[in-house]
Amino acid sequence: MKTSVIISRYVGQGGMLAGTLLCEEAMMEDKYVTFFPSYGAEMRGGTANCQIIISDDTIGAPVVEFPNILVCLNTPSMHKFIPKLNSSGNLILNSSLAGSEPIPERIFTIPANDLALEAGSIRATNMVMLGAVSAIFNIVSFESLSETISDIFAVKRSDMVSVNTKALTLGYKFFLR
Repeated sequence: MKTSVIISRYVGQGGMLAGTLLCEEAMMEDKYVTFFPSYGAEMRGGTANCQIIISDDTIGAPVVEFPNILVCLNTPSMHKFIPKLNSSGNLILNSSLAGSEPIPERIFTIPANDLALEAGSIRATNMVMLGAVSAIFNIVSFESLSETISDIFAVKRSDMVSVNTKALTLGYKFFLR
């Protein structure tokens, strides 16, 4: 199985961290992984994305032309990448920032900002989205992903372990209702 993902957002929304965590957990599950970050010319507030491929077999190139999964933390990201979405691909959109924009079919919306605030910090929006990806597509084990988040945040930001774990859980449970 081969899954290609693009996570796109404003710089500063934690999309690279979410992508890194997804890749780290996939490697822990003995899968092949590529991670290709791309930053816009802008600083905080500009757009950025990461391209991820997770596969059971070796991967030839790290570039994702037509992702199976597109994760957009804001509307500009959706507009930029929706034309590249695989014809059978799916979009996960942060509806907290989507406004009244028309949205395509094959979409999962989640009020990620609202759930992150419920978890304790708007900065955990990326973890809400990562939880949603785990619930919908089961690319990696949710339990292991939660443990990886705890391990990584315990080193530098132990005060954020519970917030990020709660945000991940809220994103995961949002689609299990």
